[in-house]
Amino acid sequence: MTDLLARSENIWQALVPRLPSFTVEVLPEIDSTNTELMRRARDGLLDPVLLVAERQTAGRGRLGRGWHSRPGQSLTFSLGLPMAPASWSGLSLVAGISLAEHLHPDVRLKWPNDLWLQQRKLGGILVETATHTGNAPDAAGRRLVVVGVGINIARPDASALPPTSTGAVAPPLPPAGLAEVLMGITAGETLERVAVPLVHDLLRFETDGFAGFQNRFARLDALAGRTVRLSDGGEGQACGVDAEGALLLDCAGVTRRITSAEVSVRPC
Repeated sequence: MTDLLARSENIWQALVPRLPSFTVEVLPEIDSTNTELMRRARDGLLDPVLLVAERQTAGRGRLGRGWHSRPGQSLTFSLGLPMAPASWSGLSLVAGISLAEHLHPDVRLKWPNDLWLQQRKLGGILVETATHTGNAPDAAGRRLVVVGVGINIARPDASALPPTSTGAVAPPLPPAGLAEVLMGITAGETLERVAVPLVHDLLRFETDGFAGFQNRFARLDALAGRTVRLSDGGEGQACGVDAEGALLLDCAGVTRRITSAEVSVRPC
């Protein structure tokens, strides 16, 4: 039994009492765990599931960027949960908060959902949703939320990384690997660290919304006090997020609320 399979059994045992239909699957290779769960959702398969891949051949990040994984060198998984929160605002931040808090004390979160380690990108999150089309009494308003996660275990070779998409606002930060601060850690150990608390935090978000996570984000905020530039050319000093997870920028004394934009740290 591989390390990922062994750890997955522990995760299933921890979560099935709360989610009786929950399953965990570990695949040796797939194009994209997010793509697969979205395919299943279109086919009406909407039970909670953790899908883990030892290798992804066509993983996807934000803005259409690729995310490639290698067995043992990275952790890639997608969590699918049927949810119906009163507001969806801040969902991706909650996923990032949960992951950052349980990976290592040095991990920070760059709004909206990049995991940073020592000012370098450690991982990323892609959140997608599919409408729940079932006829069950509790189906109304529910969607399958798919939270895709990619985390570098070993530090990637920068020369082997895929090129960034056109229109990027700044060169990418040199990548980081979790093993830099947790020597010898495996992908399976990393999965066991984060999967159970991620489910619990998403279920809490469903009932309480983002407001209860705002202070937790502040402790992890990698951009606080920094001058940042937006993809639309605007720039300002980051000053946290509001109760809905929007980034707040001080732009020459005027507070600007950012809900969707590419953000880069301005070079000093």
